[in-house]
Amino acid sequence: MPRPAPDSGDEGPLAPITPAEQRVLLALHRGGSNRTIASELVISPRTVESHVSNLLSKTGCRNRTQLLLWSLARA
Repeated sequence: MPRPAPDSGDEGPLAPITPAEQRVLLALHRGGSNRTIASELVISPRTVESHVSNLLSKTGCRNRTQLLLWSLARA
């Protein structure tokens, strides 16, 4: 499982990644779209979108590719 983002210096510690966000992140590793991930996790595509948005915010990543690279670097 990916670990939470480290402290980001002046901004203080970042919020930890929730178990639901971790499940979405793992599904992203498998290359799933929001719709595919939603179906797999039995949640709505909008919920997947919210989790991805939260992950981007928490990690400081700008897009899914950066998020996946961030996750792989911490695995």
